Amino acid sequence: MGAPIDLAAAHATFEASTDFTVGLEEEFALLDPETLDLVPRFEELRDAAEQEDPILHAQITGELISSEIEIVSGCGEDLHDAIARQRDARRRLFSLAGARGIALGATATHPWADYRKQPNIDTEHYRRVVEGLGYVARRNNTFSLHVHVGVRGADRAVRTADRLRPVLPALLAFSANSPFVDGTDAGLHSARTQTFTRMFPRCGVPDAYGSWASYAEYIDLLVRTRSVVEYTQVWWSVRPHFSYGTVEVRICDAQSTATESEALAGLIVACVAQAARDVDDGVPFADPAPRFIEENLWRAVRYGMDGYLLDLDAGVEIPATAAVDALAEWTAPVRAELGIEAPRAGERPNGAQRQMSARAAGADLRELYASTVQESAETYGLAAEVRR
Repeated sequence: MGAPIDLAAAHATFEASTDFTVGLEEEFALLDPETLDLVPRFEELRDAAEQEDPILHAQITGELISSEIEIVSGCGEDLHDAIARQRDARRRLFSLAGARGIALGATATHPWADYRKQPNIDTEHYRRVVEGLGYVARRNNTFSLHVHVGVRGADRAVRTADRLRPVLPALLAFSANSPFVDGTDAGLHSARTQTFTRMFPRCGVPDAYGSWASYAEYIDLLVRTRSVVEYTQVWWSVRPHFSYGTVEVRICDAQSTATESEALAGLIVACVAQAARDVDDGVPFADPAPRFIEENLWRAVRYGMDGYLLDLDAGVEIPATAAVDALAEWTAPVRAELGIEAPRAGERPNGAQRQMSARAAGADLRELYASTVQESAETYGLAAEVRR
């Protein structure tokens, strides 16, 4: 049985939370360095870290499949502290993996892996996930970036999450990095979103709740009806996190380079912090109807930064680059306060665009994936050597 959901304790956690602390979570594929196939070696790396690098061991977590590993920064005082912590964890992870002949991938899907052949890790939580969701869980071989931002006050956290709902499609488009899956061109910029976010229950863009009382009522219903037994079964793409007193944004694809991951994390932190400031200042906000946000989410999945999103205020199409520029303009006050640089939308092709361009130029899936793995080693791992 997972940790029970204690709504009173969760409320107290938010009331005691500190604004704009930051936690980062990055997921990587475990690969054979010669073939670049997925290899189920999570437990081996975890146990090696326990013996050889206790600091790294404390920052490692398992995900659904044994060929995936996640590292977490822990609670940073701000974005810059969280990034410093995560850089150290990355260096340790790439060093440990390389010493054992394991390469690491950082696209949001593996281009050709057969999900049917990936063993799941043996934990109570993931046994429950697989038993409860069946094919939906087994199909999910995906990799992402999650960002936690501290928000003090339970009502304020829920209202902050509400304001982030229409922001999620632009963040997804900016992050898109999974155009290939199952050995095929998916015809999507974010195949991860289609195989995870759109298939899991209680996932994707949530409703607007307006208050802690309303959100708690929803969670209580899920518990009473045995829909969930632990809060980690609530997979919404933005959610108040009961354990940490944070608003967690979970919409984004994993990033092939550390530079992109850090820039994306900065934009997410700025969006959460600006939304919280807008709540404080009483900035008018009308929750868009779910059908409009879903239209933008689909456009982000399908076309990423090559496409157009709906400007829900003006009722017109705008380039995805302009939607990200609008986020930069909206967050300018809090970015100045927190020392966060503006995103550079369109300055360089994102992960999906680079992969699709390489494919169009004639690269096969193994060639283009090898290029992304090299990018990741050179930026996340400081070119950590992999023994072959």
